[in-house]
This record gives sequence, C-alpha cells and structure tokens, in this order.
Amino acid sequence: MRILAVAFLSVTIGSAGPASAEKADAVVASRCAPLYPKDWQPVLGQDKQRPGRTAKPARGKPFIDPLFKTCVVRATDHAADEVTGFARTDYSRRQSFNADSTKFIVGSKDGSWHHYDARTLKYGGQLPGVGSDAEVQWHPTNPNILYHLPPFGIGMQILELNIANGKSRVVADLSARIKAVWPKAASAWTRAEGSPSADFRYWTLMVDDKDWHGLGILTYDLSTDSIIAAYDFAKNKKGRPDHVSTSPSGAYAVCSWEDGTYAFTRDFSKAVKLHTRSEHSDLALDTNGDDVYVSIDYEASGGYVFTTNIRTGVRTLLFPTYLERTATALHVSGKAFLKPGWVLLSTYKEVGGPWQWLHGKVFAVELKPNPRIVNIAHHHVAYNEYFTEPHASVNREFTRIVFNSNWDNNSKTDVDTFMVELPLKALPPPRR
Repeated sequence: MRILAVAFLSVTIGSAGPASAEKADAVVASRCAPLYPKDWQPVLGQDKQRPGRTAKPARGKPFIDPLFKTCVVRATDHAADEVTGFARTDYSRRQSFNADSTKFIVGSKDGSWHHYDARTLKYGGQLPGVGSDAEVQWHPTNPNILYHLPPFGIGMQILELNIANGKSRVVADLSARIKAVWPKAASAWTRAEGSPSADFRYWTLMVDDKDWHGLGILTYDLSTDSIIAAYDFAKNKKGRPDHVSTSPSGAYAVCSWEDGTYAFTRDFSKAVKLHTRSEHSDLALDTNGDDVYVSIDYEASGGYVFTTNIRTGVRTLLFPTYLERTATALHVSGKAFLKPGWVLLSTYKEVGGPWQWLHGKVFAVELKPNPRIVNIAHHHVAYNEYFTEPHASVNREFTRIVFNSNWDNNSKTDVDTFMVELPLKALPPPRR
C-alpha cells in the first residue's frame, strides 16, 4: 500500500546548466579561489611523482596539494565533533554531496550517520532514525532532502528525511507487495553498495529473508509506485549477489555476482554480461549519454581498468594497472552525472615493485581509449584494513570531491574526510 504520493523527480542528466555550475562553484569563490592563480591548469597525464609524509592537516584550513596544485581542506575532525571512531565518506558509489554541494554526509564507527555544511565545515549533527546499512541517498534536486532505507537495512520501505527540520516520512512501503511474491521476505536493499537512477525514479532492490538468505531482485518505479518486475533466485538457479544497483538512466538493473556482473533490462527479459566477476566498480554516463560500467579486470593480462557500454556491450580498455610487477586496489565513483564521460578513481594498497603513476592518489579518468588523466590529489592513506580505504566520491558537477585518510599515521580508525575543491575548468572539454 502506498503511504504518501510522490511526484516524478525530473532531472536532466548529461549537461550542467549555468545555474547548477554557479552553485557548485560558490564554495571555491569563498575558500579556495585565492589559492588558484588565474593561469592555473590541472596536472595531466600519468604523473609518477611520489608525495612525502606530512603531519595531518588541521580541520578547516585549505592548503595546496604540493604536486598537483589543487585546493584540499580537511573537512571533519571526528574527535572534536565527538563522532565515534571516525568520520568518513561511506563509499565511492555513494553520492556524498547534496543537490547543490552545500552539505555532505559521513558515517561513523558505531553505524550512525552525520551531516556537515560543505561551506563552513560546521558539524550539522547526527541523522535521526538512520543507522548502519541505511543506504543514504541525497535527493537529486532538493538540497535538504535525503532518502534512506530502514536502519540496518531491515525492512522494505523507502524513507525520506528533511535535514532542515528533522522530519521524516515513509515515501514507499513495499512490504505487502514483496511478501506476495516472497512470503519470507524481510529486507529490500542493494546490500549497501547500490543507487537508484540519477533522477531517483527507478530502483533495483535485492530481497532477503530474516536470516539474510537471498530470495530475488525487483525493479521499482517510484513515480508510479509500482513494482515493474521480479527475478527469483531459485527459479533462475542463481545465488545471492554481492550487490545490485540501477544504471544512471534507469534502463538497467545491474547485478554483481561472484561469477559475473550482468545488466538486465528493467523487466529482466534481457541481460548483458559486463564482467566475469564482481569487482570494485561503478555505473556512469559516457559523452553520448549511454550507461556504462567501469571496473578493473584483475584476471586479464595487464590488469586493465575498462569500461563497458551497456547498450552495445562494447568494452574499452583504459589503462593497465600491473606495472613493473606491481598491483593496486581501487574504487570508482561515477556519480558526476552532469560531467558525462569522466569518472573518479582512488587507488590504495599497492603491492610489489616501485611506485607507479596511479598509486596512492585520487584522479579523474576520461572514458575513451587512451584516456586523458587529471591528477587531483595524493590522499596520504597508510592502508590498515577496510576503514582506511580512501573511497573517494565526486559530486554531480565534478567540482567537489571527498576522500578518507588517516594521513600517514597508520591508524585503523583515526580517519577523517578531506575535500578537494576544483575550478570548473579542471576537466578538459570533451573530445570526439
């Protein structure tokens, strides 16, 4: 039963208008603009410079990355704000910034979520009623609204929270309809790594029972409050996937199993195999507006980062990661929907031989053969288990980036969020 009516969230993806660009650049004007000379240009290409160790910066004072000349600021201080354990961006696939990039969210060690003012870096408080795997998603147009699932991912509702007044409401309750398909259903979520379509109309959710055994996947249309289709694991002889998500256009439900990642049409009638495994990845838009999958192929020669066009199935190799007997882990953020054709990568956990150009940094990658690389910042992560991973996340305009760092101190939990503020000209214009 529908709890509250929801209007279709009309969002134009693929081009940033003057108004959105103006809003996104407002923070640079107030804090970082004095640090960018008029003739500033990004450092392009496979730059192999290695950063030196430095003391952890104080919160709030912008500084210039010594090698890439970008403006960076430590955005949180978990100890001062009494945020338990750490204050870190949740995941690269999560959009950390709200619709106008004036606020951002972080998670803490105890599973609570918190919001900050991106302009003043003032701590805004804990998000009420939001806990652990609640999959917080910022509304695409209203900067005060975020959507989330029930605390700890237990339940079959989509909820809305207004952080301006603290009021919460149920946007959609799918419980009865899901139970009609799977009577033992207890949770509907993405397994904490997925997102709805860029306009928030279409959602892909995986359904579990109370013991977290997978039952199936469904696609849902928020604008009409209707379940479009369901995919039953037992019927299709498939196990529970690592996670599910929705392509930016909403045309595809993407399901990531250990034996392969697939993009299904919304009705599950057709599927395209995107990769042979489930790897760190994200979904993005290319310059033609097509949905693309961006990931890494550790099993192929060279360990290439690649992109696959979901509509055509064509794979494009971007660059190798196995260089001089080295390897690295990485995360992808494809959430810059207003800057199609680019994704953000953050690398960590380097092993093997000497320092390479892609190690220990946050950088933008063009989704074309022989891609242009825009070097953004070294993150100074001293890798020490999961919570020290940088998990860099980009805003829709590609003007704000957040990443996590223990800043060379090797702590497993002394982790804060750092923000990079980029001029609008940071990414080169599109090329054909």
